Amino acid sequence: MRVLVTGATGFIGANLVRHLLARGDEVRALVRKPNAAIEGLPLTLVSAPLDDSRASIEALARAVEGCDGVYHVAGLFDPSPGGEARMWEVHLTATRALLSACDQAGVPRLLVCSSSITVGWGPRSAPGDEDSPLDPAVYGKTGALRVYHDSKLQSEQLAATWPGPTKAVIVNPDYIIGPWDIKPTSGQLIVSMARQPWVPVHPRGGKCFQDVDDCAIGHILALEKGTPGRRYLLGNENLSYAEFMGIVAEVTGKPRPRIPLPNLAVALAGRVGALASRIDPHKFAGLDGNVLRSMQSERYRSARRAEVELGLPRTPIRVAVEKAYRWFVDHGYC
Repeated sequence: MRVLVTGATGFIGANLVRHLLARGDEVRALVRKPNAAIEGLPLTLVSAPLDDSRASIEALARAVEGCDGVYHVAGLFDPSPGGEARMWEVHLTATRALLSACDQAGVPRLLVCSSSITVGWGPRSAPGDEDSPLDPAVYGKTGALRVYHDSKLQSEQLAATWPGPTKAVIVNPDYIIGPWDIKPTSGQLIVSMARQPWVPVHPRGGKCFQDVDDCAIGHILALEKGTPGRRYLLGNENLSYAEFMGIVAEVTGKPRPRIPLPNLAVALAGRVGALASRIDPHKFAGLDGNVLRSMQSERYRSARRAEVELGLPRTPIRVAVEKAYRWFVDHGYC
């Protein structure tokens, strides 16, 4: 197949293009500038603006011409000044532009990589799924996290109801772990634990974790086999943070965390984060009050739909942690 990928320099995108190349696909990567995540790969690099002006759509149509499918994996969480507008552009405006370009170029399929942030959750005994209701107020009324949710959700809705000939499928990755997490993003917890003699505390909540190779395969399966307009949660094991951090501790040779994080400490950290983010929004994004509170609750989800309809694989999370840690060590992060 011949495909185009946006976001190839990001964590999921870098792993996705490696899987596409490994199976013999011809891959075009739409990038602003290449980085170490794709250095040396046999990709065709193309450039076009991701806005929905007529000129941009024409440029995108040329970029996707002859492709059998497009993976729109580009995305960002940006709490800095101007970041909210950038999130709307990358998530919603770019999706509209790509769908229009695919229609014009005759590309039959487009995959939109959204996020689990738009999917409801539940306890481990009754995890949420793609149809679980979600009150967006849990992410605040305003601010970067709420805009991230709203822009992702609206991009999903646009893709699911697109009236043109190009058919779209949506995937919603949850907490993804593995190599090529250059920033790092979800792997920051592994790096932090590996660098410290002991991280004694753990959040009280939990998440649905998945190996990044399984996530990349899920993207490919969804583009090829997914029902148009349908979304697929990509995840695997529902683990408490205590359980997950226990696995990380074993892999990195550190003591396990023993102390549940007090809710009062979370509230105080959120206040500190609100003040500190005025100085450096990116550095203190992890201290956003809504983010911290989310880690104190059980936010478990089920990937059964993707497993049944797509054949999504299920690699043990310990293996994912081992691969991630090995990559971080090899690349000098810890």
